[in-house]
Amino acid sequence: RNFFTKRTKELKPAVQSAPGWKLFGKVPPRENLPKDSKIIQQEYEARTGRMYKPPPPSARRKNIEFEPLSTTALILEDRPANLPAKSVEEALRHRQEYDEMVAEAKKREIKEAHKRKKIMRDRFKQEENIASAMVIWVNEILPNWEGMRATRRVRELWWQGLPPSVRGKVWSLAVGNELNITPELYEIFLSRAKERWKSFSETNSENDIEDAGASVADREASLELIKLDISRTFPSLYIFQKGGPYHDLLHSVLGAYTCYRPDVGYVQGMSFIAAVLILNLEEADAFIAFANLLNKPCQLAFFRVDHSMMLKYFAAFEVFFEENLPKLFLHFKSYSLTPDIYLIDWIFTLYSKSLPLDLACRVWDVFCRDGEEFLFRTGLGILRLYEDILLQMDFIHIAQFLTKLPEDITSEKLFSCIAAIQMQNSNKKWAQVFASLMKDNKEGDKNHSPALKS
Repeated sequence: RNFFTKRTKELKPAVQSAPGWKLFGKVPPRENLPKDSKIIQQEYEARTGRMYKPPPPSARRKNIEFEPLSTTALILEDRPANLPAKSVEEALRHRQEYDEMVAEAKKREIKEAHKRKKIMRDRFKQEENIASAMVIWVNEILPNWEGMRATRRVRELWWQGLPPSVRGKVWSLAVGNELNITPELYEIFLSRAKERWKSFSETNSENDIEDAGASVADREASLELIKLDISRTFPSLYIFQKGGPYHDLLHSVLGAYTCYRPDVGYVQGMSFIAAVLILNLEEADAFIAFANLLNKPCQLAFFRVDHSMMLKYFAAFEVFFEENLPKLFLHFKSYSLTPDIYLIDWIFTLYSKSLPLDLACRVWDVFCRDGEEFLFRTGLGILRLYEDILLQMDFIHIAQFLTKLPEDITSEKLFSCIAAIQMQNSNKKWAQVFASLMKDNKEGDKNHSPALKS
């Protein structure tokens, strides 16, 4: 009854309220009025018997950088008056723990500062190298392309990565134009693609067209399938999706190619290759490079889904896989994990979907220099880079890991692993190994032909 007392007009202010109840007994009331800083200083001097001297500004600023926050500093606080005081041993232990925490925080901060400085130094050095390399490419190499492209100096400079400003030009020259495609020819096939899109929108629904794309003999029907894939192309960049600055451009290049090569049509993965070219070349030049690139034997075999040729490429890859990474090769064999599980996606998109875009462009640089061999050498470089991790995994985890590679992969680490890969087996290089596999296949076909059996 006495607990809920009747309130009166003479009720005292809240700051003078009755004592509160605490866990260890009744404690005297505390005044909540904030104390002045001078009063606090006077109380401190009276209690300790010594004058308080604030630290100099520089020292104070230095200590704040590594001073732990409130929850950490509680270690040093004395217990409330109503609790048993700390023993000397406990106080010393807490002081030691606090000093260790401060030292660890300071060490971590210094380490992070060194790391940031190193990143900035490396970035600055890289920018300097790119600037100096650009001058060499523009003033010396490109004006004398045919005479200098195969020299040792140019090949070494090429390996280090092309400056972005000359990348598209070098790619175009390296890929070539064996198909003799002109900008006018591109416009012809682009206008044909636009006519087909118009007729599709007037006569069919999107679902009907998607079904038609898989069954109609005329592969131009796959034109409409392009729309479905463009939105999935480099989604993090937001430049190829609908409304983005490169959406229509990518649509045009892929549509024109589908009309130019109806025997191939549009195949998933093409959008990534076309997108990388569009980022580095003008529209017509991107189409010319795209068509010539896809006309190379390796790309044509994959995009036309030539199973026989694809198996030869996988067999050649395994020859060098066993030569360079025997332990990992046997590990994959024990799980019957074949190259097609991870290589198809890498080759289809020329690593542009599997690797960070800047790293994929550097792979493209050397691919344009060395040809299809470098695509498979890059694959072996990736396996070498993650060999220790992959040896600890089973079939499912290996497949998942290689399908979605870590995003923190760096060009320095990958290219050092690629450089360590030897593309030579029993004194045979890639082209010779692949040619011998093709020869064995032809001889096998002859031995199993009906004419010979009869």
